[in-house]
Amino acid sequence: MKEDDIRKRDVLNRYLEMVQEDSVRLFQDRSAFIKIACPACGNTEPAYQFDKMRFIYVQCEKCETIFVNPRPAYQDLMKIYVDSPSTRFWVNDFFLPMTEARREQIFKPRAEFIAECFPGIRSGRLADIGAGFGLFLEELKKLWHESDIVAIEPSVDMAKICRGKGFKVLESTLEDVDPAERFDLMTAFELFEHLHDPLPFIEKVHNLLNPGGYLFLTTLNGLGFDIQILWERAKIVFPPQHLNFFNPHSMEALMVRKGFEIVEITTPGQLDWDIIEGAYQHDRLDPGRFFKTVSRYGTAEAKRDLQQWIRDNHFSSHMRVIAKKR
Repeated sequence: MKEDDIRKRDVLNRYLEMVQEDSVRLFQDRSAFIKIACPACGNTEPAYQFDKMRFIYVQCEKCETIFVNPRPAYQDLMKIYVDSPSTRFWVNDFFLPMTEARREQIFKPRAEFIAECFPGIRSGRLADIGAGFGLFLEELKKLWHESDIVAIEPSVDMAKICRGKGFKVLESTLEDVDPAERFDLMTAFELFEHLHDPLPFIEKVHNLLNPGGYLFLTTLNGLGFDIQILWERAKIVFPPQHLNFFNPHSMEALMVRKGFEIVEITTPGQLDWDIIEGAYQHDRLDPGRFFKTVSRYGTAEAKRDLQQWIRDNHFSSHMRVIAKKR
């Protein structure tokens, strides 16, 4: 898989420009910003790393989690998600034109992996947090006909789409879900990095899971290859959406502290090298002498081998976490 297979470079660039425009408009007054401790381990003395779009990124010196600090208040942060030009652009121009490509490249393989990984939940109850257009749920339903599948989706428009596809929808944020609800498996894809506060999110998941239930999530690894090389120049580092960059070590510490046991933390990403090469070839970013040399003279096989090494050794910026409620 290549980056262009799931997102077009010019459209992504325009989306990031619109995010910046919305951020300037919505967050002129920063007096209400909130200073937080490390969202993974609670350390109160993180080290400054860089500014981006006037947001400050710091890194915990204990667990190496990277996070925006201070950050907007929750109600202010929601303004950019609920009704902003960048969000409408993301839906209509960024996501929808690539829907079927993403279904084949991302959602279908993800559903197949989960169906294989959790055969005992085939007839159980599953909730997808932030279900969006319901593509993942559609693919999973094809494999798990008897399962009770629920979409947790706060967006009125997307909740309506999920209902139209026949899914039960809890139209709320996770934090506002009725505590009487119970699930055998909960999933959250590319959501964790957006959370204003990951701690109550994990606590709520733990409360909603049945004993022995599972949380399956994907998020960004702040110690991942392309993020470490490009750092503040990485397009995936864009505030105020991407606030939290955990890593395998800090994610494990958080999960264990909140009552989970780790089943698996891996980095199965496929795009790290392609992102580096794209930044060099198309965006004129300098990734360093060695990586420029690999881009110019490395064979396709050499680049595939490099990406495989990144995946196998937990250095991809795409992180997958499977945790079980104790």
